[in-house]
Amino acid sequence: MKKLMGMIILLVVLMAFICIYQFSTTGEAAFLKPINLANLLQRVGMLGIYSLGAGVVIISGGIDLSIGSVIALVATTTALFAAQGISPWIIVACMLPVCALLGWWHSFIVGRFSLQPFMATLASLLFFRGFARGIADGKGITLDATPAFNFIGNGNIFGIPMPFIILLVLGGIVAFIMNYTVMGRYLFAVGRNTEAVRYSGIKVNTVRTVAYVTCALLAGIAGAVELSYTGEVQPANTGLMYEMWAVAAAVLGGCSLRGGEGTVFGVIIGAALIRVMENGMNLVGIPSDWQWSVIGAVVICGVIADAAHKQRQAKQIKS
Repeated sequence: MKKLMGMIILLVVLMAFICIYQFSTTGEAAFLKPINLANLLQRVGMLGIYSLGAGVVIISGGIDLSIGSVIALVATTTALFAAQGISPWIIVACMLPVCALLGWWHSFIVGRFSLQPFMATLASLLFFRGFARGIADGKGITLDATPAFNFIGNGNIFGIPMPFIILLVLGGIVAFIMNYTVMGRYLFAVGRNTEAVRYSGIKVNTVRTVAYVTCALLAGIAGAVELSYTGEVQPANTGLMYEMWAVAAAVLGGCSLRGGEGTVFGVIIGAALIRVMENGMNLVGIPSDWQWSVIGAVVICGVIADAAHKQRQAKQIKS
């Protein structure tokens, strides 16, 4: 809870600093303009959707590096078949079970062959990205979709962007599972001590399957939202490095890379922090070439802070 409160305070301080800096230099706080806030919430929603999946996997003690490639695969497949006159809604509905199967495959090879999640999902990152590029012949595809499909990426309800609303709905579902179901408790337990959970009779591989399937499904939904938002797909670039942003959001939001720790609300705060930093750097005039370095520095500080917190707790227990 202390870590989460620290991130909330950091987010508030960052927003206040951006506003004060802008007001002192330009006489107005462009950050607070409705159009900027709407755009910010839209981008937070899009990042948060697939970051939730990364958070669930990290809490269970794993990691999934294929998120961006799954997003590209779903977006490319949807745009490709939509160009043939098939409804994108039908295509996405067919792709989500495929995403679930991909998540099951990750849990299977990690559990059955004792592969490191890093290597298992790294292979999928390469395979799915290559597959997306192959089926599209490496060419970009423009989506000719209905207004209803475009609405999920660009619409709003009472001024709140749809991607953010989707994030809140999915976040509520995931939070309920994590906090109020037996499976949620198992996910935390597996992340904390896999062997102890196995000896207690809990099927660890089943718990891992839930984590990886959830991550892949959320990545698939994010792929549909991304395609709706942009209206086009570039197989080589769509979703590129998204898995890194997802891990960064989860870690900044309080998910420990050691597993067994994290909250849905924290992941959303982490996603908001990344997007506010990104938006703030654009508004204050920091060159885009430096933005990744700044965010990377913040992420490593978050990881170091988590490690220091763990060491301090261990010393307190020993004493």
